[in-house]
Amino acid sequence: MMSKKKYKETNIFKSVLMAYFILILHVFLIAILGFLVIFFAGIVNYMMWIFLGASAIILSSGYYFYKRMKEQGKTFSEMVNSPLFSGRAIEISLLGGFASLKLGKPYDIPRIGNSYDQVDRLEDHSDIFINELCDLAQLLENNLITLEEYNIAKQRFFK
Repeated sequence: MMSKKKYKETNIFKSVLMAYFILILHVFLIAILGFLVIFFAGIVNYMMWIFLGASAIILSSGYYFYKRMKEQGKTFSEMVNSPLFSGRAIEISLLGGFASLKLGKPYDIPRIGNSYDQVDRLEDHSDIFINELCDLAQLLENNLITLEEYNIAKQRFFK
């Protein structure tokens, strides 16, 4: 067992180390804040150059697209309606989706039992029960099941 004096010395040593550790973390925090201030001040000071550079990139990519379009002898609508883009929407997003432009509407393959306008949602038990009964009735109307099979399946639903 440790003596009281040695125990107190160990606790004091741990407390001093913890204080130095907290002090070092504060110094790092202040240094990081200083770098952030310098970084954002640089962005503000060079905002015009950043804007001109981004505009130059956008204009050069537009010129490249226009040049490629003329080389192929196509119009803009022909380029967009190419088989590569059929059934797909074209979306241009900037700043990680903060600003986006979507052209066209994708053609979705219809899902069984859902319409295009219907929003997917969770159904409660009664809605599922009613939908299954309607599907069963349609099977009987289309002569895909017999009346006997219909009655047996209906009895299973009501159990």
